Amino acid sequence: MSNHPAPALAVNEVDRAALNAIVRAPTSEQRAVMRARIILASADGTAISRIASDLGVEANTVKLWRRRYERAGLAGLAEAPRPGRPPTYSRADRDRVIALTLEPPPEGVTHWSVRRLAKGLAMSETTVWRIWQSANLRPHQVETFKFSTDPDLEAKVRDVVGLYLAPPERAIVLSVDEKTQIQALDRTAPMLPMKPGQVERHTHDYKRNGTTHLFAALEIATGKVTAQTRARHTAADFLAFLREIEHAYPQGELHVVLDNVSSHKTPAIREWLEANPRVSFRFTPTSASWMNQIETWFGILSRQAIRRGSFRSVKELIAMINAFTAQWNEGSTPFQWVKTADQILAKAVRKPSAISESGHQ
Repeated sequence: MSNHPAPALAVNEVDRAALNAIVRAPTSEQRAVMRARIILASADGTAISRIASDLGVEANTVKLWRRRYERAGLAGLAEAPRPGRPPTYSRADRDRVIALTLEPPPEGVTHWSVRRLAKGLAMSETTVWRIWQSANLRPHQVETFKFSTDPDLEAKVRDVVGLYLAPPERAIVLSVDEKTQIQALDRTAPMLPMKPGQVERHTHDYKRNGTTHLFAALEIATGKVTAQTRARHTAADFLAFLREIEHAYPQGELHVVLDNVSSHKTPAIREWLEANPRVSFRFTPTSASWMNQIETWFGILSRQAIRRGSFRSVKELIAMINAFTAQWNEGSTPFQWVKTADQILAKAVRKPSAISESGHQ
């Protein structure tokens, strides 16, 4: 196969944004993602043979979808038409719908709806909906993001990721945080168990029977978790947990990854660190608690042991947490960190203006 670059495919900015949205969306079909990647790479002038190699397809497949896009745009990337009524809208109609959808909605509303857009363009609601689907447009959905303003962002990212990917020899890396205000909720009526044709059911309302605070440390190398529940969430409670960690790992350097809350930086904590030089803190950047791997474990704990539970007391809640932690540790495996510091920083340092211009993160 020739490695000479093919002529760059002409792709307008509206289509490029739609194709990028298809690639990013977790709900996109894999065949749609593959076709979108082919067109995006072709728009960049990448050689057909290189595209085929990168995507694991035949060169003829790349040529097919290039031709289909050249003839019909994004509509050409859809499945071959099936017998039945032909489309009732033209390419011009489609472009009008997409262009208006990407414009601000009328004053008094925050986003376009099918009915509002169809009325504004004198089209049927079904036509608007089909065009939205073909372009992967979802005006009714919104995602959030947050930029870290930490002046030491790069240094902290490289420090934490370095510990995950290449920890110091013989050192122990722990991911530490607190899950506060875990409620012991008891449903007002007994749960109705699952049976064939019927999912598990429980009442919508519940009684609150108190709260507990969970301190936890995830050992990066093994996935093992050291956990401690406490009645309060103070700097003194955090210090008590640090002492438990230090007792659980009596030898070797301890590198503790944690966030920037004030209870982690009190004078008492600093004094304890000075008295225990083998323990060092490695702080995640502000607004980047997702870098702390224990947060993943907290999510698993919530989904598998707490969210659907019914607890008549805090004691029952703590017993469930302890039982889950013990079971977890019996078969613990580490989480696999896959992003390098450069990959994270490439997205983390982008400015809001860049997002508004490109239409995506």
